[in-house]
Amino acid sequence: MTLKSRLMRGLAVTVPGLVLAGALSGCATPPPKTDKADYQAYKQLNDPLEPTNRVFFKVNNVLDTYVMKPVAEGYVHVTTQGIRNHVGDFTSNIGEPARMLNFMASGDPTDAGTSLVRFLLNSTIGIGGIFDPAAALGYPKIDTDFGLTLASWGVPAGPYLYLPVFGPSGARDVWNLPVEWVATPMAAAPASTSLTDFGYAETGIDLINTRAEYLQPIDQINATALDPYATFRSLYRQSRASQLQQIKQRDKKTWPDWYHHPAQ
Repeated sequence: MTLKSRLMRGLAVTVPGLVLAGALSGCATPPPKTDKADYQAYKQLNDPLEPTNRVFFKVNNVLDTYVMKPVAEGYVHVTTQGIRNHVGDFTSNIGEPARMLNFMASGDPTDAGTSLVRFLLNSTIGIGGIFDPAAALGYPKIDTDFGLTLASWGVPAGPYLYLPVFGPSGARDVWNLPVEWVATPMAAAPASTSLTDFGYAETGIDLINTRAEYLQPIDQINATALDPYATFRSLYRQSRASQLQQIKQRDKKTWPDWYHHPAQ
């Protein structure tokens, strides 16, 4: 079992326990409903587990300060932007089957077809995804995940969660983690020592490459934000809302010529 597999399966088991523990011992006390302004602000934040979330935020900051950030800075020092782009293309290509399945589940066949074509082209002509010829041929990468699929089914976002190691998430989005692993090509392949070693390497380089991409933005937020926790929470929610809106805008319903078109 690879490192990513252990993390994903472990998280699928422990997250409900973390939520329950937070609900019992770390909930922010809501203001009385008679105080309409404060109560409305509390509901809008949708962060009832804020005390517990902030503890995990501090733990992650320590891990990042002493482990991830120094490693990412060293990685940037010995690589070029072009190399890091190719690494990002490679790890992104591994996620294309998951994106294809999510688009199919959310009723977006055109986007599902784009993900399929991207995986086939980039895995072959693109040498395993190191290059991205699919984008040059008119098949750009389109992001989605199981959290957004659930959103398309009408599942509400639920309370905000800040997870150990993984960072910002939500009660709906957290289920993307185990589902994303199950949909990777490695999960479908027969178990082997080589596959296990590849899983460790791919997970590690993906984490480092992603952290390197956000060195400056994260430093800027930590240096200038009055409350970095609240800033990251707001940015996460804005990003998810933007992704969902983009998917909805592309979801143009088409009708066959023989079908009576519904009134617009």
